[in-house]
Amino acid sequence: MAPDRGSAPVRRSSSSSLDRALTEEDHELSQTTLLNEATTENPVAKQITQSDLGLYATKSSHHESVVDATNFTFRGVTAGLLIGVIICFSNTYFGLQTGWVSGMSMPASLIGFAFFKSVSKHLKLPFTPVENVLVQTVAGAVGTMPLGLGFVGVMPSLEFLLKKSEGAPVDLSLWRLIVWGVGLCLFGVVFGVPLRKQVIIREKLKFPSGTATALMISVLHGGAHEKGEVQTQGTEEREQLLHGTEEEDDDRDNSKHTNEEDMRQDWKKQIEFLLTAFAGSGLYTLIQYFIPVLHRLPIFGRYLADTWVWTLNPSPAYVGQGIIMGPATTLHMLLGAIIGWAVLSPVAKHKGWAPGPVDDWETGSKGWIVWVSLAIMLADAVVNLGWLVLRPVIYYGPQFARTTAERYKGSSDVKEFMWSHLSSSHFDYSRVGDEDRTAKRGQDDMPDDAPAHHLISGRAVSIWLPITLIICVVCVHITFGEYMPLSLNILALFLALLLSIMGVRALGETDLNPVSGISKLTQLLFALVQPTGTHAHHAIIINLLAGAISESGALQAGDILQDLKAGHLIGASPKAQFYGQLIGSVVGAVLSACVYKLYVNVYDVPGELFQVPTAYVWIFTARLVTGRGLPDMAWQYALGAGGIFALTTIIRIYLAAGEEGSWRKKLHPWIPGGIAVAVGMYNTPSFTLARTVGGLISLWWVTLKGNAETRVIVLASGLILGEGVVSILNLVLASLSVPHL
Repeated sequence: MAPDRGSAPVRRSSSSSLDRALTEEDHELSQTTLLNEATTENPVAKQITQSDLGLYATKSSHHESVVDATNFTFRGVTAGLLIGVIICFSNTYFGLQTGWVSGMSMPASLIGFAFFKSVSKHLKLPFTPVENVLVQTVAGAVGTMPLGLGFVGVMPSLEFLLKKSEGAPVDLSLWRLIVWGVGLCLFGVVFGVPLRKQVIIREKLKFPSGTATALMISVLHGGAHEKGEVQTQGTEEREQLLHGTEEEDDDRDNSKHTNEEDMRQDWKKQIEFLLTAFAGSGLYTLIQYFIPVLHRLPIFGRYLADTWVWTLNPSPAYVGQGIIMGPATTLHMLLGAIIGWAVLSPVAKHKGWAPGPVDDWETGSKGWIVWVSLAIMLADAVVNLGWLVLRPVIYYGPQFARTTAERYKGSSDVKEFMWSHLSSSHFDYSRVGDEDRTAKRGQDDMPDDAPAHHLISGRAVSIWLPITLIICVVCVHITFGEYMPLSLNILALFLALLLSIMGVRALGETDLNPVSGISKLTQLLFALVQPTGTHAHHAIIINLLAGAISESGALQAGDILQDLKAGHLIGASPKAQFYGQLIGSVVGAVLSACVYKLYVNVYDVPGELFQVPTAYVWIFTARLVTGRGLPDMAWQYALGAGGIFALTTIIRIYLAAGEEGSWRKKLHPWIPGGIAVAVGMYNTPSFTLARTVGGLISLWWVTLKGNAETRVIVLASGLILGEGVVSILNLVLASLSVPHL
């Protein structure tokens, strides 16, 4: 949930967040040399591509290139699945603690490169950039399933927080969770594919995380065009992002250029740094198991710790998360923590609105301030999604009206006008700017898109989409049919498709997929269709399931398009990525269900270690929109906070529209964002303080010292993965009842 999957925007220069990453080791064979050897000196190379390494080997009109053959390989899918397993465990662990989940596409690319680089002497075909795209695509698909299928929010709320009067208990046996997961994990992927042409090819939306991943992959593999690489406008755009224009190269400081070139030769040092951070984080996490007090250090004194829960969890992973989020987001979270836990919590306690212990969700101020954070999230979601709907009307409405009027004047009768309008007006919007691209293509004779044999055909989509939608409806009906009528099941799916379009556009423009806001909006809309008859007392369950379906569709559609953007810049096959994502999603659905059951069976959930704050946000939202009432004075404060952050969201939208380098653009990150403030408010300060430390590290390293971000990104990746992996060991220790010290 937390600031939804994303990273810092990519700067357009060779010192941007990924250009200064890692490349080939000095004095080693280049990828081009390896490719030549693979096809000329090795006479069986082409046969290999169609056997154990070539599950998906495509042919060009003249010859079969090694790059083309490595778009989809057994080894690439296997590596992606193994990396995805680690990410899935990590995301379940962090998700149950705070709701934070990340696809970790950049660390996945780095780990994949490091592994295949270490065994390169034993490979018959080289590990190419397009294969690296496949690895991170599969890994991300597996890793994000805990959030996409509700295993860090909706399922805990159904299993542990639902009251008997609301339909509890709900059977959440493993087989039900697996069926639920398989049903939800596919339709968003397929639905996202047709959007690719519009948002990536025509509109060229940035998708900053996808762009950042593509740049890292390109620099890791040498930054040069590969022999056999498909040349498109996407690969040309990548080269421009990596190297800038010739004028920029001439003006670039020579010493800085030398430093970057040196950095491109030390990929081994970067890997060693990643492993060092991984080992340190893992060791500390293991120590935390035996000394649990390290999870809650009373840095502000015992009184504030015991009474007002102001403690610090010096978790390496949460410091790493703060580094990735950046200083602006983490400071917004800190603001939310201060407003919620230093201002509103004492007020609610002393006024008697929340008379119980502060850390109690039901009677304490911890549960009271969640309503305020929920109002902030809803305000942010409604304003942002409303702008996504309204903006095309503002931008294209006048032109559409003029075009319609001209056609009407030129038509002799109404029937002719209506036919002309219906048959062509749809295409006018989608082709805005096509003339310029056509002219540009005429100049450089480079296609906008990948070759036809790399694309997912319309026929394939027309087959896959109905199948996956039917699978979703059937699986949801099998698992929760006794609670959710079939008609509402289908309605939830329809809303998921509609809102996922907004999510994809927001992700492409801002690098934030507002899945939390989309799910809350769905819950709000479903309050208007209250069930009747035998399902009337299941309103809370239906509301939760509808939101989960919507969140799943938006997350999957955003993930596939983020990955397709990376593939577009590298020249990878969209078809290979599509099938890789499907495989990863199914494996992730089964795995995340099993991992979830492991955690809830071994640990107390909710408990001190896993407080599942997102589960409380989900259930409180359902109760709010279905008219179950709020605590004393909660609605007044929630309404005020919602109004304030609706205004700040409008201001942020205005500032974000400024030109690059303008005062508006510079001011934008420092206006508090509703989602970040709300996350800081509903999570206890211990996590927010650790994230703020990470944000300040990023501020010091990048902004104050003027260094490239690569070093701290590698550090953050190691810290997150170290704690995530060792948490599996801690899970085993807990299941064996190994005592704490």
